[in-house]
Amino acid sequence: MKDSNINVWQTIKQEPGPDLKLFRVRFDHMVNPRNGRASRMVILEAGDSANVVALTPGGRLLFVRQYRFGISDYTLELPGGIVDHGETHQAAARRELSEETGYLSEHWSYLGSIPSNPVFMEGYIYHWLAEGVEKSTVQQLDDGESIEVVSLSLEETRHMLYQGAFLHPHTVNGLLLFFSHWQNQGKDG
Repeated sequence: MKDSNINVWQTIKQEPGPDLKLFRVRFDHMVNPRNGRASRMVILEAGDSANVVALTPGGRLLFVRQYRFGISDYTLELPGGIVDHGETHQAAARRELSEETGYLSEHWSYLGSIPSNPVFMEGYIYHWLAEGVEKSTVQQLDDGESIEVVSLSLEETRHMLYQGAFLHPHTVNGLLLFFSHWQNQGKDG
């Protein structure tokens, strides 16, 4: 959401930085409209990501428990990952659900998107709902992944959400969008 009453930061130069596997660093030299001074800002180019709120026919939500190196701990989060070059965010959501959990669905709904981290990243996270997910294949994990699939009831999930048990902000946002969508559809949970 852009506010037309705020002065715009002017980009005077961009320079490439190092390639960090999942991210590519870019340095933007920007002029602060408040004081006219230029500063070098760090931008991470990561592209977009997609995640999935996966609902089983029995009314349970699927999560993945995996080790997150940034916090040196395990998190419980929605399945998801980076949108590959040339791939739509819905196709990425389908692929990530299958790879990380082995589950598939024919019933998909778009829940919305937010910037991944607007402080220093240029990509967005796209949230999808997959209903009626069924176990159809085996996990296909990358060498750097070790994922346990966990299912929770809607009630357990909502309780954990409001207690702050989910540490990944993309999961928090995806679940908030899901519960809003679910309530607007007049469904229990």
